[in-house]
Amino acid sequence: MQMIRWILTVIFSSGIGFFLIQYMVRPTDQIGLYAGLLVLTFAGLAFTLIRSFKGKEFILASLVTLAGFAMGYVIANAAFLAQEEERELPELIRTDGGDGHTAILYFTHGEPPGYSAQPWIETIRELDHDNVPFIPWLFRPIFFNTVRHEYFEAGGSAHNKLHETFIDNLKRAMPEEVEKGTKFYLAFLDSNPRPDEMAIRAINAGASRIIILPVFITESTHTEAGKEMVASIEPEKNGVQTCYTGALWDSESLQNVFVERANEMLDGVDKSKVGILLVGHGQPTEWEAIYPAQNKQESQYREAIREKLIANGYLPEHVILGWMEFQEPTITTSAQALAGRSVEKILVFAVSLSADSIHSDVDVPLAVEEAKLPKNIKVEFVGQYGDHPLAIQAMKEKIVRCAGQAAR
Repeated sequence: MQMIRWILTVIFSSGIGFFLIQYMVRPTDQIGLYAGLLVLTFAGLAFTLIRSFKGKEFILASLVTLAGFAMGYVIANAAFLAQEEERELPELIRTDGGDGHTAILYFTHGEPPGYSAQPWIETIRELDHDNVPFIPWLFRPIFFNTVRHEYFEAGGSAHNKLHETFIDNLKRAMPEEVEKGTKFYLAFLDSNPRPDEMAIRAINAGASRIIILPVFITESTHTEAGKEMVASIEPEKNGVQTCYTGALWDSESLQNVFVERANEMLDGVDKSKVGILLVGHGQPTEWEAIYPAQNKQESQYREAIREKLIANGYLPEHVILGWMEFQEPTITTSAQALAGRSVEKILVFAVSLSADSIHSDVDVPLAVEEAKLPKNIKVEFVGQYGDHPLAIQAMKEKIVRCAGQAAR
């Protein structure tokens, strides 16, 4: 009986640590289960401690409780962060050179419609691999809990569904190519289907050429990951040519999207009274040696948009830049700067986001809210560029240019 009380103390305390992790990181439909298990283990521990230990033994049992909690917490955290995604690729069954048609592989970041931990686990591994400072290992469940809460606040993410619309718009913008047999395939980095899967499907369907269209602003870890996935299936062994269009940062058509958007959103306010905040994503400083183009291209892209806005009549001091992550100035700082320049309206353009996402729906508005702007300043947000006809035109131009180069 003496030993049982100690065993129960360890079981209940480690159970609390274990179930706390599950409660913090699992999908919302599992919260009730783990909340119940937490309550049961906590009640069991409290009952055991109160009924079985007195005086100095209670102090010792409390120390055992802390050790048990730490053990359960660490084990659960390690198991959670080490989990791998199980994914089966279709079999590559084609052996000839194809039927001559072209496949457009449109790939973008992707965002699961509901909270999913796996994409963030992969991102954290990437950060750790490149020695980028991040939340300490023990406290990472708090990060996942925050992401889950953001999904709850946003009511889920329509990001992937929006890209289905965008690729349909792209098809409609290329009727001649469609008539010639060109097929379009949508893939995501953080959701299924991935670029390797869709490249296999394109090859199996008879494609003789794959044009890889990254719907990203810059060349980065994301674009490299997409190219590597396609390269991993070795399309050239099946007589399939590949052509990579490059990212969209240098597209004047895309840059002009935001001039048109700004003009559409004036609502009678004089341009001299409008502030425009061009929000970029940013990358960790530690990545600049590995992917030197990203921050440079993103800055050049936003500067080009800024110059076009100024040429269209917006005041230079009212068109400023801000970063979501990793870089300065932040969105909050830039919003405060605009508020001090006698503007009546601030347009916040997330110019690096292809489609509405948790970033645009939650993170960017929250950062602006933290600026505590005067109530007389009206703030409007644009969280995507992919739904604009000029953005579709930018993608088409990239594809046509790539196809022309491949035909030489």
